[in-house]
Amino acid sequence: MKIYDISMTIYHDMPVYKNKDEKRPVLTCTSDFTTGNTYESRIQMDMHTGTHVDAPLHVLPGGATIEHIDLSKLITPCKVLDFTGLIEKIGAEDLAERDIKSGDFILLRTKNSYFDAFDFNFTYLDQSGAAYLKNKGITGVGIDALGIERSQPGHETHKILFEAGIVILEGLRLRDVAEGSYLLIAAPLKIRGVEGAPTRAVLIET
Repeated sequence: MKIYDISMTIYHDMPVYKNKDEKRPVLTCTSDFTTGNTYESRIQMDMHTGTHVDAPLHVLPGGATIEHIDLSKLITPCKVLDFTGLIEKIGAEDLAERDIKSGDFILLRTKNSYFDAFDFNFTYLDQSGAAYLKNKGITGVGIDALGIERSQPGHETHKILFEAGIVILEGLRLRDVAEGSYLLIAAPLKIRGVEGAPTRAVLIET
């Protein structure tokens, strides 16, 4: 059995969406061995920093929150599909060439995994690609970017997926993962009433 850690490491200067300072995690030591007999620390961070799961409330008023996502959708067999040859976006015509079936959870491996800094021109899933996956009846989709869409003021990609009950997993690191089938474990933190949550995501090759 081989385990691939496909999560981003959390630290202050990590890549964050559009390099916004307010999205940078702040880690603070609250107790060390000079002030007591234990070491303790605190973290303050955006729910969409690093590897995370989005919940429908992120773009849908009144949408479901993170604690209501069925964990069976995030602890599941999955397929990694390699789209590193695409520069801008993944559309319906690209997905139509792949073996995608109803009930699949797919991870989109792109050139994004090869950039350590935030790329404003990251490869994303466009509206036609989201509609294609909806029509296929997949369970979930993950991507190696901090957003599954780019330059969509109406958030069409998110909305199409969420309205179909499709789970969205963002911020993956897939550089060392070959195209193929794996077991995905990507449980988000169980936080009540929020629109997303940080996630430790791993793939198991059996």
